[in-house]
Amino acid sequence: MISVVIDTNVVVAGLLTAGNQSPPARILDSMLSGRFIYLLSPDLLAEYRLVLLRPAIISRHGLSIEEVDDLLEDLAAGAVWREPDKEAKAPDPGDNHLWALLACHPNATLVTGDRLLLENPPPGTKILTPREFLEKTFSAS
Repeated sequence: MISVVIDTNVVVAGLLTAGNQSPPARILDSMLSGRFIYLLSPDLLAEYRLVLLRPAIISRHGLSIEEVDDLLEDLAAGAVWREPDKEAKAPDPGDNHLWALLACHPNATLVTGDRLLLENPPPGTKILTPREFLEKTFSAS
């Protein structure tokens, strides 16, 4: 099983570009339709919510708090849930929860648009941009 972690910036960009064919929008749609298996942790889900409820982000996506919570519930329902207990040191301390989640599965892949993370992958993992992930995952479909 390929283990994939979808960074918050991909989920947010996917929601903000919903309805078009941008890589983040296609990834978010694929998450919601169960086209691939992805990992979630309490910390990552909480980060999704925190960012999606920022006033500047709300003004762009136009969803109510209840609609954001419904979206997150759908994402959680389709995920493989993990509660990492391992401390990890990411290049940005705010991303330590991502490194801990990646450590739950050997050969895990992180999908992100964050350049710092893209340039500093933890040992034993792959880090792909949303476009690279789509090309590798859905090129045959």
